[in-house]
Formats: sequence, structure tokens, C-alpha cells
Amino acid sequence: MSQAFERIRYEVRDQVATLTLDNVRARNAFDPAMRDEMRQVVAGLRADPGIRALVLTGAGEHFCAGGDLRNIATVGLDNAGWRARLQSLHDWLKELITLDRPVIAAVDGAAYGAGFSLALLADFVIATPRARFCMSFMRVGLVPDCAAFYTLPRIVGVQRARELMLSAREVSAQEALQLGIALELHPPEQLQARAQALAASFVNTSPVAVGLVKRALAAPGHDLPTLLEMEANAQALAMGTEAHRTAVQRFLNKEPALFQWPAL
Repeated sequence: MSQAFERIRYEVRDQVATLTLDNVRARNAFDPAMRDEMRQVVAGLRADPGIRALVLTGAGEHFCAGGDLRNIATVGLDNAGWRARLQSLHDWLKELITLDRPVIAAVDGAAYGAGFSLALLADFVIATPRARFCMSFMRVGLVPDCAAFYTLPRIVGVQRARELMLSAREVSAQEALQLGIALELHPPEQLQARAQALAASFVNTSPVAVGLVKRALAAPGHDLPTLLEMEANAQALAMGTEAHRTAVQRFLNKEPALFQWPAL
């Protein structure tokens, strides 16, 4: 299944959805049309339990070069207008961040500004050696958006997030790997296949268990008793699922597990 859009490509194959930012002439800049189309896709994703994972990537040789500065310079909004525009964006970004299925970002080339922020929304970021990441907002007198204040410190820590945001410096693919921003690096010709393999591996896992893991890890700053209570509640739910019973029976029957993380 595929849908026609102006700024993105979206298709679902074998229970894996792929959302491709597709405005190659502008290095896949995150403009209003792209935002509106992504909003539609995210709403459809959440409503379709048959989709078991999402791959987020960019067309051509770049992931996303950031916000559309031409639009920003000419739109003519006042402070209240900009606030409303960001709040509208946040409405569906929250839906993507809290999606109860794995999201894999496949990053090649530039992931600047909002593009960096969009990549950070994923559960797993895989990249090419020529990928480069940059919180470039400070270069144009702005603060990071697209939920970067939430995502980046959780990955690299507050001090490093502060440095990346305030310096607006470029992060190479190798440094992104060292900082934990990227999980893996792959040659450009292998990137999409690896992203699809990771996504496809979740088709046969327990959707309940995946959703519970994501929810627990997203919980900010809970103390030990609260986290242990969350663990007990989540495990009780998981124990009652058909996916768990099937997996245990396959183990007892010496059959291969349905869920296997794909080896490199």
C-alpha cells in the first residue's frame, strides 16, 4: 500500500511502514507542506495496529536539512502566531514520540536543525559514515524545536546536549556513534536494507511487550519504587498475552523463536 503526497512518500509493506521525506531539491527541508503530510501519516499509523514498525528516512543523499528558512522569513507571524504554529506541530510529534511501535531513522547526509530533531524521535538511529548532525538553530538566532529539549538530553546527557545546542557545531557520523546518537553505521548502499531488516524483525514480536517497554523507558525521572511498580504492572500484562504463550510453547517444543534481532 502506498499514498501519494507532495513532500513525502509513504508506503506499507509486510506490516512495515516507510515514511520518506522527499523534497530533494531543498535537501528535504521541513516545510509546512511536509509537516501537514506527516501529521496525516502519524494519525494513520496510530490507528492501524497492523503496522508493526516505522522506518523514517530521506530521499536522495540527505535526511533533512532543517526548517524551510524561506518560509520562516516570509510567513509574517507574530509571537502568538509562532507559538500556535509550534503547538500545532507538537500535537502530532507527541503522537510519534509515544507511538507504541518501534521507529527506525535511517540517516544519510545532513540531519540539521529540525532534521536532527526528527531523527532523535526514533527509537533507533542508523546512519552512513557521511551522515552529519547539527543543532544549527543557534546559527539563526533560534532555540531547538521538534522536541529536541526532551530527546537530546535523554541520549547524551544534559551537559553534552547544552554544548551541542549552544555551539551549533556539526557532529560527524563517528562522533554520533560514540555519543549514542547513532546505533550503527552502514555504507550508503546498505542503509535502507538494514533499516528495513530492523523494522521487519518486530513484525513477529509481541506488540504489547514492545509498547510497554517504550512506555517505561519514556517515563521521566521516576524513583525506584515507582519504576518497580511499573515493571510489575507491565509484566503482568505481558504474561497474559497470546504472544507470550506462543513464544514459551515454541521454546518448549525446541522451535526457533519468532522474534530475532537481525545480525549485522
